[in-house]
Amino acid sequence: MNPITNIKNQNRMNERELSLGYAGDLKKSWHQTYKDSAWIYIGGLSYALSEGDVIAVFSQYGEVMNINLIRDKDTGKSKGFAFLCYKDQRSTILAVDNFNGISLHKRMIRVDHVEEYKVPKYKEDADDETKRLWEEGCAPKPVMREAAPMEVQEQRIKKAKEVLLDIGDVDEELLKKIKKDKKKAKKEKKREKKRAKKIRKLEKKAARDPDGDWNNKAKLIDKVVAEDDLYGENKHFDFGKKKEVEEVKHNPRPDFEKADWRDIEIWKVIREREKAEKAARGETSEAWGPEDHYVSKRYQGR
Repeated sequence: MNPITNIKNQNRMNERELSLGYAGDLKKSWHQTYKDSAWIYIGGLSYALSEGDVIAVFSQYGEVMNINLIRDKDTGKSKGFAFLCYKDQRSTILAVDNFNGISLHKRMIRVDHVEEYKVPKYKEDADDETKRLWEEGCAPKPVMREAAPMEVQEQRIKKAKEVLLDIGDVDEELLKKIKKDKKKAKKEKKREKKRAKKIRKLEKKAARDPDGDWNNKAKLIDKVVAEDDLYGENKHFDFGKKKEVEEVKHNPRPDFEKADWRDIEIWKVIREREKAEKAARGETSEAWGPEDHYVSKRYQGR
């Protein structure tokens, strides 16, 4: 059959699948027949294209593992068709659907699945590059990195530490502090793990026997409920615990017996400024006096 007719028939099958809604469903698609083969056939290639050119074009839909560009035995020139293998079989579907019927180097190419690819016979007169392709393929080789022995690595670390200490970038006291902090964090983590384990045990006991021993329930409450939630912010329940005192943001009245004379003068200036602002707003600037609120009027002589 004419290659162009094959291209048209293949495109018609794809259009029919789209109209029936089978596109993307591999179980109903015609691509399912070739699910066990990662090889594709490429026909109608330009004679000027090499293996590298074909790989450069077709690698945009997957990693190419092998290629067999058919060449003339005597001259070594390309015959215009090739077989290409992908790493992932799903890449063949993308290549067939997208590359079939396109124009490449001013020639229409045909791309189709290969159900059973036959490996070419080994020939002694083939050149070294072709033999290497047959044996190894064209996939990129993994970069193997050999790790140095543990003794060599320890020596490198020791030298690096010595250099740092000589330069003065790292202090011995600082290193000790870092180690101490790490140990502390590790202990805290272990303590938290134990606490979580105890809570889980107590919760299981409480779930099994809701009307059980009160001691277990009390332990569970002590573990789960925070002291602030249980007692509130009452100072009587602090039990001598040290708490961070918030810094006062307003201007407090200084203790005239202990304060420095500068603080007293600053406080007086700020107080006068506050009085002036209150007077401007029409508010009273008189200081609060205990006799106005707590002493009875008949004792005030009014």
